[in-house]
Amino acid sequence: MQLKHWGLEYFDLFHIHFPIALKYVDPAHRYPPGWQADDGTTVELDNTPIQSTWQAMEKLHDEGLAKNIGVSNFNGSLLLDVLRYARIPPAVLQIEHHPYLVQQPLVDLAKAYGIAITAYCSFGPASWVELDMHVAVPSLLDHGDVSAIASKYGKTTAQILLRWALQRGIAVIPKSSDPGRVVSNLQSNDFSLEAADMDKLTGLDQGLRFNDPSNMSLGLSIFA
Repeated sequence: MQLKHWGLEYFDLFHIHFPIALKYVDPAHRYPPGWQADDGTTVELDNTPIQSTWQAMEKLHDEGLAKNIGVSNFNGSLLLDVLRYARIPPAVLQIEHHPYLVQQPLVDLAKAYGIAITAYCSFGPASWVELDMHVAVPSLLDHGDVSAIASKYGKTTAQILLRWALQRGIAVIPKSSDPGRVVSNLQSNDFSLEAADMDKLTGLDQGLRFNDPSNMSLGLSIFA
């Protein structure tokens, strides 16, 4: 159904978005199903184990419907669990990643197993303002340390944040409806940050996560 909606024959990359199994919703009843049930507040969980879901993902790969399969929002223990039974290991681990949430041990683990890492939420709290999911911390786009580094290189703070992730060997997927910002984001790959500046940005780490589904339901406490 998803391929048909996108007008595609296959996906280049298909993720398990969260290590959470929700109750199946017939597309004829509600599509997309979303997180909540019909009442708009209740989260209905299912008991399907991750292994079953991953084996279904492997079948999509076998059938040519997904060229690569991956996981998103998995912690280290869940990633290791998948690797124990995976016939086709995850190609990509997608995680929230920015200077407020560096996740170095998880990054090191994925790299050790040859799993590419994609960062979302590269701008930290600025990525969540529209969803009212940000918290009262200084915006990374306006942070003094980031601004100082941006001035040093003649770049924008957004370009500095993207370059920091890229230089850590992590892919970035910023999005914008502004063509000028899209072009600007692409220009984060034509310079390099000095080691001291990389360390300065990494030192902003607070273990601060913005995309935490436990805010919707205690049963979704995957980062506990």
